[in-house]
Amino acid sequence: MPRLKSYLPIFAAVLMLGQAVPVMAEAQLPDFTQLVEQASPAVVNISTTQKLPERRVSSMGQMPDLEGLPPGLREFFERSMPPAGKGGRQREAQSLGSGFIISPDGYILTNNHVVADADEIIVRLSDRSELKAKLVGTDPRSDVALLKIDGKNLPVLKLGKSQDLKAGQWVVAIGSPFGFDHTVTQGIISAMGRSLPNESYVPFIQTDVPINPGNSGGPLFNLAGEVVGINSQIYTRSGGFMGVSFAIPIDVAMDVANQLKAGGKVSRGWLGVVIQEVNKDLAESFGLDKPAGALVAQVLDDGPAAKGGLQVGDVILSMNGQPIVMSADLPHLVGALKAGSKATLEVIRDGKRKTLDLTVGAIPDDAKDIASVNGAEQSSNRLGVSVADLSEEQKKANDIKGGVIITDVQDGPAALIGLQPGDVITHLNNQAITNGKEFTEIAKALPKNRSVSMRVLRQGRASFITFKLAE
Repeated sequence: MPRLKSYLPIFAAVLMLGQAVPVMAEAQLPDFTQLVEQASPAVVNISTTQKLPERRVSSMGQMPDLEGLPPGLREFFERSMPPAGKGGRQREAQSLGSGFIISPDGYILTNNHVVADADEIIVRLSDRSELKAKLVGTDPRSDVALLKIDGKNLPVLKLGKSQDLKAGQWVVAIGSPFGFDHTVTQGIISAMGRSLPNESYVPFIQTDVPINPGNSGGPLFNLAGEVVGINSQIYTRSGGFMGVSFAIPIDVAMDVANQLKAGGKVSRGWLGVVIQEVNKDLAESFGLDKPAGALVAQVLDDGPAAKGGLQVGDVILSMNGQPIVMSADLPHLVGALKAGSKATLEVIRDGKRKTLDLTVGAIPDDAKDIASVNGAEQSSNRLGVSVADLSEEQKKANDIKGGVIITDVQDGPAALIGLQPGDVITHLNNQAITNGKEFTEIAKALPKNRSVSMRVLRQGRASFITFKLAE
């Protein structure tokens, strides 16, 4: 017993520590209740209706029941049926999303994909009242849409500054996943400035906040209750949330909204170039110490870049003093500028740093196409390709002044790097190619066991690729 008494203080300390740990942990976690209470009245549910073509009927004259089938299979059967006659009935497609009020008179922000192609937009407020919304304007490039409902003294959300966000900060989302209004989810910012395929003009906020269908267009808050983003997309392999979601920075969204409100469209800066990432091999071939910047693979004639002296093969390291670490950084910076703005670019050309001043243009509605070409043969066996000079018509069609076209690919380096007949080579080892003779001479003098760059046009798209010659 005396020995047992000697351990009693230790047991008491352990018990006290066990009680203290949950209290300390609880104190470190944020409480979102006040934020949710204040913000929820300005978060709305958005439903849309789109009229679809009349239902099709089967050859038996009756419409089979397809409602229980998966969407893809249902659409397949409907497409395979002949058009309905007078007895066909009008269908309506419905979508569901979220949004939030940004002005007392009823302006609402949401995603473009929530209201795209809608014939009718209904906004449901927190008091369950429903109002028809007018579409003020949309911007598919940023996936932002601005709506307007009739109202006075409506609750509004306080807007923050997304540029002040940092990875690791707590954030909260409020929306209508699967139609469940005012659902609250929380998480942290995983990364800033993310670029997604086909979304060149938005430096997305990546979070681990649970986002599901119906959350699109809803607000993302910081702990001060300020909107810092619009929940827009998720990365998923299952169709559901997998821990990676993306939000449009509120700074970007409000710039778009203000332009839509003022003129119904959005103006973005444009350089008129095609760029690509600088990998380790390309960095070596262009004389860079490390992979960085945006490599100019194509310069459109009469575009702002061409007028400002930018050339194919230049590596853009910074714009207006802001470094270009990844190539995706450049479109974000350019797109944020207005047409007519001045821009200073720091580039690497022929291994030397150079500063260029140019005037940013306005992004055109349609991209410029470059046609594919064909021609007659010449050979260069060292790379394993047969090439031909370009005719004047082919140069004009491709909007280039020189180059050669690949007519055949044999076994060798060209096949290993994926070159194909019809590809046009305009540069080899950082040297412009005028004709087949120049191509053969440059190919003969290529260094061994060192990264060599080649600029290739394929179906109107230009890119630099690298390879090494072992022999």
